[in-house]
Amino acid sequence: MPAPDLILTGAKVRTLDPALPYATAVAVRDGVIAAIGDESDVRDWRGPGTEVVPLEGAHLVPGLVDAHSHPVWGLDMATGVDLSGVADLAGLRAALAGAERIDGWVLGFGLDHNAFEGRPIDRALVEDAVGGAAAFLRLYDGHSALATGAALAAAGVTGPRDFTQRSEVVCDASGRPTGHLVEHAAMELLTAVMPRPSYTARRARLIELLTAMAATGLTGAHVMDAGDQELVDSVARETVLPVRLRFAPWCMPGVDEAGLEELIALQGRAGRHWQVGGVKFFMDGTVEGGTAWLEHADCHGQGTEAFWPDPEAYAAAVRRLDAAGVSTATHAIGDAAVRHVLDVVAGLGPSARGRHRIEHIETAPDDLLPRFAELGVAASMQPPHTAYTRADGTDEWSRRLGTARAGHAWRLRDLRDAGATVALGSDWPIAHYDVRAVLAAARAPRGAASTRAGLTGLEALEGCTTHAARAAGESGTAGRIAPGHRADLTALTLDPVEAPADELAQAPVRLTVTGGYVAHRER
Repeated sequence: MPAPDLILTGAKVRTLDPALPYATAVAVRDGVIAAIGDESDVRDWRGPGTEVVPLEGAHLVPGLVDAHSHPVWGLDMATGVDLSGVADLAGLRAALAGAERIDGWVLGFGLDHNAFEGRPIDRALVEDAVGGAAAFLRLYDGHSALATGAALAAAGVTGPRDFTQRSEVVCDASGRPTGHLVEHAAMELLTAVMPRPSYTARRARLIELLTAMAATGLTGAHVMDAGDQELVDSVARETVLPVRLRFAPWCMPGVDEAGLEELIALQGRAGRHWQVGGVKFFMDGTVEGGTAWLEHADCHGQGTEAFWPDPEAYAAAVRRLDAAGVSTATHAIGDAAVRHVLDVVAGLGPSARGRHRIEHIETAPDDLLPRFAELGVAASMQPPHTAYTRADGTDEWSRRLGTARAGHAWRLRDLRDAGATVALGSDWPIAHYDVRAVLAAARAPRGAASTRAGLTGLEALEGCTTHAARAAGESGTAGRIAPGHRADLTALTLDPVEAPADELAQAPVRLTVTGGYVAHRER
């Protein structure tokens, strides 16, 4: 074979390829795996320009992938003061009082619903803490926010609005906006007038973020939005993206034929280490926000409506995209939402098998589990989200669902046992992007899911490798260390299969290779 560009030697290689499960050396050429073998092969492989990296017993696995992330859109979402550590209203007020102003605004993100201690979300709780300034605080779920009166005034929001999707400007009995904005269309009223970082600042933050992601072992991310493809392509032309990005632009209620044709035309658009592949839908919102679509109302009497006011319009859009060969990913958290998506895919026929996936699946009854494998629908789940709940059921998520449905929380183990493809991710910035924490949480779920068994070490690894590749329709080129597959590789000091979950979460990353490019090297 031609001399490789890169050889990794002295490793404990777990290929996830049944044809050759283990090895000690890997050769890479032109961004793909050229050869796999042992130390005796290295002398024959190397050429005068080959870089040889001794891994000295590190554990080399296929490149780890976050199957649900927002690394570009998240740059805007994660702007301002980080409120993820706030546990109660007093802590929130203290954090806001000391927050830096951005063009006169107080911006915050990552705010837990539980911080309101059961109170209705209302701007009156925080307005004096920000001195009457315009403030926009994103709740951790990414589907709701709290805006102050000055912020609402800047956007001209003085009362309720009508939307083509399930969104709400929450108002009190007198018609006064409380500042609680539920779902995307309502929040976008404010984001249109909020300060936004410059192109230069966003470019620098994108490179910084992707570099930090690669340092945790990530080589790829399934991006569940359109991102900013012009920004990404510009960066990719000037340097090498440390993490491979696969974008799925949104398809929202009200889309017409021209909009669907535009989504179809975007498919395959690509540059180095990025591409458009798939379309993202929303079938519901969040449990905590009262917008998850449930078969029976939640304990606040909410959750009985779909994000698409006409669920059949969603089905028609999926059918149109499927006929064009486009894969879809649908956000579905509640049991009714999950059931509807499975029913729609079932109506597509056998040709749709393996093309579609469901994101989140936070609660699902027993009868839905085997349908994932029967229909070839991938389950894309985010184990770190379990940390937003509590084992004693006192959190907002559990209280809204009630004991029975909360007992069906994040059924990773059950879906794997039912034969489903289970891809794992973080949903950054909803949870931290560290893929080691994703693997650890998959093995040891927290909060409401802590009473049920997690995945085995091997299954968790497959969730970020072979199953992630399957969910993206990339099994032939990714997810394993095999000749001809992409040279996306992660080397850890600990075995991600055998090491205890808590130790794995802190395991040093020796090397991250994305498309043959060394994106991270332990110093």
